[in-house]
Amino acid sequence: MKFKTIFPALIALIAILAFNAGCGKKSGSENMVELKGGIKGGGVFVSNETENIRSLDPVGINDVVSHHVAHQMYDLLIDLDTNLQLVPMLAKKWEISPDGLTYTFHLRNDVTFHDNACFPGGKGRKMVAEDVRYSLNRVLDPRTGSLGFDFYKNYVVGAKEFNEEITKATSENREPKIKDASGYKVIDDTTFQIMLTKPFAPFIYYTCLGFAYVIPKEAVDKYGKDFFQNPVGTGPFVFEKWTPDLEINMKKNPNYWDRDAAGNQIPYLDGVKFRFIKDLSQQLLEFKNGNIDDSYRIPNELFKTIVNEDKTLTPEYSKFIVQRKTSLSTQYYGYLVTSKVFEDPRVRQAFNYAIDREKILKYVLQGSATDPAIYGMVPPVMPNYNAKKIKGYSFDLPKAKELMSQAGYPDGKGFPVVTLNINEGGGRNTQIAEAIQDMLREIGVTVKLQLLQFAQHLDNIDAGRSDFYRLGWNADYPDPETFLNLFYGKNVPANPKDVSPINSFRYKNAKFDELFEKAIATTDIAERNRLYEEAEQIAVNDAVVLFIYYDEDWRLVQPYVRGYALDPMHRVNMRFTWLDK
Repeated sequence: MKFKTIFPALIALIAILAFNAGCGKKSGSENMVELKGGIKGGGVFVSNETENIRSLDPVGINDVVSHHVAHQMYDLLIDLDTNLQLVPMLAKKWEISPDGLTYTFHLRNDVTFHDNACFPGGKGRKMVAEDVRYSLNRVLDPRTGSLGFDFYKNYVVGAKEFNEEITKATSENREPKIKDASGYKVIDDTTFQIMLTKPFAPFIYYTCLGFAYVIPKEAVDKYGKDFFQNPVGTGPFVFEKWTPDLEINMKKNPNYWDRDAAGNQIPYLDGVKFRFIKDLSQQLLEFKNGNIDDSYRIPNELFKTIVNEDKTLTPEYSKFIVQRKTSLSTQYYGYLVTSKVFEDPRVRQAFNYAIDREKILKYVLQGSATDPAIYGMVPPVMPNYNAKKIKGYSFDLPKAKELMSQAGYPDGKGFPVVTLNINEGGGRNTQIAEAIQDMLREIGVTVKLQLLQFAQHLDNIDAGRSDFYRLGWNADYPDPETFLNLFYGKNVPANPKDVSPINSFRYKNAKFDELFEKAIATTDIAERNRLYEEAEQIAVNDAVVLFIYYDEDWRLVQPYVRGYALDPMHRVNMRFTWLDK
C-alpha cells in the first residue's frame, strides 16, 4: 500500500520538475535576430501580476494590473515616457488654444487596428479620427459600465448632457436624442478636437489615462459584452488568449506603426505573457528558476536576505539586476465617510493617531518602503509640490484614545466590530493589516479582516459596500490633481446607489471643492500648487483616509533584459524591451 501511495506522488513530482526545467530551457533557447544598433529581436517576455486583471475594455480599466496588460495592446493619443514627460503616440502633435478651452490633435495617417475577425476578411483597417471620438464617447456612455465618466463629466462640453440623455432614454426604452458629446469634434480623418467647458490645466494628462485607449467600433459590435476579454487595438502586441487566473498571451503586431531611431520596427519581442501567481514568494521562486523575466516587489520577510543595507543585492541574488524607484504612490485604508461607523471625523482621526507607521516600515516592510505617510495624500516626490508642508498624523496613542472618548467611545466601549476589506497583494497586504489590527486594538477597536479577490474588492469599494478598505493610489500623471481628485465632492454621484469609482470615500467639503476648482483652473504652477496645498490640508484634517506609507518600488529583472525601465508610476511598457540572449 505504501508503494501505491508514493508512486503516483513521485510521478507527479517528476512531471512538475520536468515542466519547470522545460520552461527554463525554452526561455534560454529562443531564436534571436540581430537588429540595427546592437539590439536583438525575438523571444517572449514573461511577466507576472499578483492580482487578476479587472477588464481589458478601456472603459473598465481603473486599476494598475489591468493597465499593465492593456498598455501592451492599445495606444493613446499621447503617452508618458519613463521620465513622465508627454510624448506623441497616435497624435503626432497637438495644440492648446490660448484660452485653454480647445485641444487639437493631429493624428498619424499610418496606423491600423490589429487583424481580427471583427473586420471584413479579418484584416485590420486604418485608424481615423472617428475612432477617437467613438472611443472617448464610450467613456461617457452609462450603457458601457464605464468607470471613467467622472474624470471627464465636469470638463468636456456636452459630456453630462450626453450621459444624462442616454440614462433617460434607457429608462424610457427609447433611442437617445443625443448621439455623442458635442465637445468631441472630428475635423477630418487626421484631426480631432476636444472642447472644454472651462480651463483645466491638467486636462492634457487625461489623454494618457487607460480610459482613453483607442478601439474600433467593429470589435465592440462583434463581441458585445465580451469585448472586455477580446481586446482589439492598435498597440505593439496582439491579444491571443486569456486563461483566467493563469495567464494572458499576446504576440507581436507585425503591422505596428512605430520604429526606433535606428529604423527597427517596434516591438522587438515576438510576444508577451502575463502570469498570475498570487504569492510573492512563489513569484520570486519562479523568477529564480528562470520561468519569469521580472519579479515586481520583494517579499517582506525575505527583503533583508535579498537586499543589503546599501541597497545592493546580496551575493545569492547578485547575478540579477535590481531596479528601485521612489514611487508616486500612497498606500492607505479608505473610510466610507457616509457610513454610520465612520461619519464622525474624530473616529477617523483617532485611527490615524493610533498607527505607528515607523514600526510598520521597520518590522513589517523591512525597509522596502520609502517613508511613513505622516503628511498627506500626495507623495513627497511629486514634482514642484511641497507635500511636506501638509500637517498629517504621527503616532500618538494618548491623542487617539482622547478622540475616541470625545466621539463617545471611551476605551472603544460601544464601538462596533469593524470589517477591513483587503485584497491579496502577494501576502504583503495581509501582513500590514494584521499589524494595524493589533495597533487599533490598543484603542479598544476590534478589526475583522476579510480577504477578497481584487476585482470583487474594487467593485465593492466603487459601489459603496465597503466601510473600511485597503487601497493604494498610483499617480496617473505627475500632477497633484491625480491624488486630490479623489476628494472632490462633485465626483460623488447624486444617487447613493450609483458607483463612485474616483471619490470612493463619498467625501464632500465645500471649502475643499472651492479651492480645488480654483487650483485646476490656474495655469501658473506655483499658484496652482499653493491652492492644492491649502485644499489638501482640509481633507487631511478631516481624516478622509487612514494614511499608512509612501511606496518604493523594487523590481528584479533577469540579467539579459534590456529596455525595460521602471518609472515612478510603475507604468509597464514593453515597446522597447528586448532580450540579450
